[in-house]
Amino acid sequence: VQLQASGGGLVQPGGSLRLSCAVSGSIVSNNTVGWFRQAPGKQSELVALITSAGRIHYADSVKGRFTVSRDNDKNTVDLQMNSLKPEDTAVYYCYILIVDQPYSGQGTQVTVSS
Repeated sequence: VQLQASGGGLVQPGGSLRLSCAVSGSIVSNNTVGWFRQAPGKQSELVALITSAGRIHYADSVKGRFTVSRDNDKNTVDLQMNSLKPEDTAVYYCYILIVDQPYSGQGTQVTVSS
């Protein structure tokens, strides 16, 4: 299973970014997929996930600002991030959960700064 995240960058507070994750070797619609992030000196944080049944969960810190989605045709998982804050600065990783085994790939850096 391989996951490739892209779309990170530098953005000003209040700005938006869209992350995308291409998954190969497994089918996103058959498994729980999502995003987590790792900020320097902090524990990793689950940001958002979609279950195979379509249920969606967000961390309280991003509710109302972030939207997770999957494209079954492209086999990708996206994260639309709006109203970004400096505390959203982190490396973002996409993951897929296959029979309780998580897989993730290289992350993409998101920096929110003026």
